[in-house]
Amino acid sequence: MTVRTRFAPSPTGYLHIGGARTALFSWLHARQHQGIFVLRIEDTDQERSTPEAVQAILDGLSWLGLTWDEGPYFQSQRLERYREVVAHLLETGHAYHCYCTKEELDRLREEQRAAGKKPMYDGRCRYRTEPREGVDPVVRFHAPDEGKTVVEDRIHGRIAFNNDELDDLIIARSDGAPTYNLTVVVDDQDMGITDVIRGDDHLNNTPRQMQILKALGGEPPSYAHVPMILGEDKKRLSKRHGAVSVLQYREEGFLPEALVNGLARLGWSYGDEEVFSQAELLRLFAIDDVGRTASVFNQDKLIWLNGYYIRQRDPSELVDPFKEQLRKRDVDPDALSNPVPIIENLQERAKTLAEMADLGLFFFRDPESFEEKAAGKHLKPAVETPLQQVREHLQGLEEWRSESIKAVLQAVVDEHGLKLGKIAQPVRVAVAGTAVSPPIDVTLALLGKEPTLRRLDRALDYIRERAASA
Repeated sequence: MTVRTRFAPSPTGYLHIGGARTALFSWLHARQHQGIFVLRIEDTDQERSTPEAVQAILDGLSWLGLTWDEGPYFQSQRLERYREVVAHLLETGHAYHCYCTKEELDRLREEQRAAGKKPMYDGRCRYRTEPREGVDPVVRFHAPDEGKTVVEDRIHGRIAFNNDELDDLIIARSDGAPTYNLTVVVDDQDMGITDVIRGDDHLNNTPRQMQILKALGGEPPSYAHVPMILGEDKKRLSKRHGAVSVLQYREEGFLPEALVNGLARLGWSYGDEEVFSQAELLRLFAIDDVGRTASVFNQDKLIWLNGYYIRQRDPSELVDPFKEQLRKRDVDPDALSNPVPIIENLQERAKTLAEMADLGLFFFRDPESFEEKAAGKHLKPAVETPLQQVREHLQGLEEWRSESIKAVLQAVVDEHGLKLGKIAQPVRVAVAGTAVSPPIDVTLALLGKEPTLRRLDRALDYIRERAASA
């Protein structure tokens, strides 16, 4: 039998970290078994579902490289099919119309609580034969009262649910709209899903869905319910822990392979290894090896992984996302014809592409000001004379190369009996606005002659003004 997995998000918001991990595990499992990965959009909640959210899901999966083989299928386009199944369940006695009002159900639950019982529907409409005037009924599934429903879960093991604790759930609302527990069963059966991998917040739904599936003459798929993801404070992951949207990570300059690597390690491990390429994940990952306990999302570890993958990338592959980060900073990324050398010199220190853009911003536009601490330390009146000499010698260079620039700096250093840093740092602050940049000769070579001279003049003016006001 061909393995068929599915990812079935609701388009009521962004593709979040938890959903992306579920999609990754489902995708890996399908690919490992030469199977089919199905994408299904569960959009029956038309009030909350939006086209923008659908597109965010598609964009997020595509960015992560989790390509689907079938779909996307949309539940909103399958309403007639759900109605057919509800009618079939009614005809076969596996479902019935319930005419209970909200007030009656609220009173029932209050009475049950007062008696120390678990609040649940008591099946009072199961054998009702006459409709109730003025009430649009819901449709409830007639669940078995005796025995157990056993879930054989690949992560949590064997879990037995007492059927007398599972009441008759609603499968169609009073307006005819199907509910989640019906649609998911119909879809999984119709689409031939063999392996269901989803969050363990759905675990309690599973016995109900198995009962419906049995009533429809189907066999349950293989289930694997992955534990939830927590923030470092051990509370459920949310916006307060940082970015939780997949596309937000793209906006902040993360690489997809870093996020995939980080997601794979949430609940799964292979020895002490932390870094896994996609090929390694396809070879080593096993859904049965996912742990039962909740996993903790470590933002610092993800940043470390991202820095690692940035260093591993060919600089030419980073050009487009680097330019995109520059555009967000209102910079024309084409101001320099070839940004590859800049990327090469920033790769070792940048942990995200956003950080790379910030570090390299001065290559594309003059700094608005000098960083106060750096200027206070390095742009002192004592460096005016050697800095002026550097400027004059650089102006006279016929070949603007790092070797000749380095020779100029060394000559001024030797003349004044200084260490290189005593000149390099003032020059760096002058051209970059801060005390951090690639090696100074490389920095000036990449920056260009005219911008270098212009910024040195500005720094010299700053030093003179500082001296005059002292």
